[in-house]
Amino acid sequence: MTHLSVEMLAADATEPITSAGHAQLGIAVLAGIAVIVLLITKFKLHAFLSLIIGSLVLGAVAGAPLDKAITSFSTGLGTTVAGTGVLIALGAILGKLLADSGGADRIVDTILAKASRRTMPWAMVLIAGIVGLPIFFEVGIVLLIPVVLLVAKRGNFSLMRIGIPALAGLSVMHGLIPPHPGPLVAIDAVGANLGVTLALGVVVAIPTAIVAGPLFSRYAARWVDIRPPEQMVPERASDDLEKRPGFGITVATVLLPVVMMLAKALVDVVIDDPAAGAQRVFDVVGSPLIALLTAVVVAMFTLGRAAGFTRGRIAATVERSLAPIAGVLLIVGAGGGFKQTLVDAGVGQMILDVSKGWHLSTLLLAWLIAVTIRLATGSATVATISAAGLVAPLAADLSTTHGALLVLAIGCGSLFFSHVNDAGFWLVKEYFGMSVGQTLKTWSVMETLISVVGIICVLLLSLVV
Repeated sequence: MTHLSVEMLAADATEPITSAGHAQLGIAVLAGIAVIVLLITKFKLHAFLSLIIGSLVLGAVAGAPLDKAITSFSTGLGTTVAGTGVLIALGAILGKLLADSGGADRIVDTILAKASRRTMPWAMVLIAGIVGLPIFFEVGIVLLIPVVLLVAKRGNFSLMRIGIPALAGLSVMHGLIPPHPGPLVAIDAVGANLGVTLALGVVVAIPTAIVAGPLFSRYAARWVDIRPPEQMVPERASDDLEKRPGFGITVATVLLPVVMMLAKALVDVVIDDPAAGAQRVFDVVGSPLIALLTAVVVAMFTLGRAAGFTRGRIAATVERSLAPIAGVLLIVGAGGGFKQTLVDAGVGQMILDVSKGWHLSTLLLAWLIAVTIRLATGSATVATISAAGLVAPLAADLSTTHGALLVLAIGCGSLFFSHVNDAGFWLVKEYFGMSVGQTLKTWSVMETLISVVGIICVLLLSLVV
């Protein structure tokens, strides 16, 4: 993305948008982020508009001509949406087919039927991990909340003992695993290999979800011992369906794009010859676009038709899946615009220059930057996109595996301590009927655990791969 912007600026025969010193650039970054935080939290302005204004403030304080700042923002928005927009849309379609066909409910019911009282928290994190793989965090919450509330009520569990593992599974998928928007954009920004990132992401995600989910839920249930709020138990999506797809075929459909992308990564490692026929085939088959498109087409039959959907209903389901992601696409795109403004202003190079004198690993530096932006803006996606743009110059000399670990370090940082400026905080609070204090002691601590355990796993992996 950086090269595209520089080439466009060069085509206009212009200098870089600013040659400001490090101090001025640092002030510009703080001013831009502060404006975004104030607009989102105090003035309740939509994140899309806040990011646009924050980008322009950043450019102005950095000493950039306004037209150059606009060009940088527009370029970043365009390249970000071009790189990830179709993938986000395909993921939304797959998630909607999974929900409306009853496939998600089939996964949930099958696993819960096999789980004992002792293993129920572990079953919940497994369910959340599988269901959360192709769908957005907010959609996953809406899907799983009825299950969490029903299981807690029928089994006489503390709501936290069941809810925290489900939330942990969803959050880990959202922050670390493609095809979620944040990881996809970070992979694109730092030039990481998607298959390797996916494989290493799974390695990091499993212990992280276990610690922040089933293990932490024991303590969360002691700190906040609440029961499911009666008014929040809604009807399930598939209660009115006459039939649902089977468990095996549903899981196979959800995992299909993952298998295709991992197969490409494996072939790249084994063959390592771009001219080889097999590698060229898998480069196509395992590309995110083809993998997700294949899964969507397959899901129309294995999920939609298996649930008795007509062609018209499948078409309607696809159409309904696209409308809710408009806001997500705009925020992701605006985050890309903000990131590109940072890059073109020279902030990435500034961090590269300043960090040369630090005895701090690139992975830890990326995590700290993402943590700072997450705490300031409340958005995991914005934190991931912005941090990826800032540390992209640091990725130039990294190996393939360490480039993937850089993406995961950023993803871990983007999940640190969700609080009142995060929409997810309020979503969890309202669904579980908790106070602000109770939400901080459970959800916020869980998010922090994911971030810290995740970066520890990333740093340990960096020593052996």
